[in-house]
Amino acid sequence: MTEKQNNFIYAEEADVLNVALFGMTAKEWREKNPELANSGNIRDYTDLLHLIILNNLENINAQLIKSGISQKERLITLNQTAKSQIELLKGNKNIKELEYLEKKINNNNLLVNE
Repeated sequence: MTEKQNNFIYAEEADVLNVALFGMTAKEWREKNPELANSGNIRDYTDLLHLIILNNLENINAQLIKSGISQKERLITLNQTAKSQIELLKGNKNIKELEYLEKKINNNNLLVNE
């Protein structure tokens, strides 16, 4: 396959994950958020909880692909997994502590860059 074909496949799989977690493709997000799309993408503007879940979904998706599960079935499974992980992890103490540290670091970086 050409590099262009490979890029298309990876973008399509990324959108499977985006739809499963965020309920929209990257293109749909860009269309809804043109001011943010100029400097990043949907994943750049999400919170730590969703990034953790996204990482989990990427690993699960890889296993589902290896098992020969169709894209439609993977999307259903990944969406169900995303919903259950959000419920399980949204109040997690360790994630709250990481979010606190992330905010503190970002605030310090803002002060240093001013």
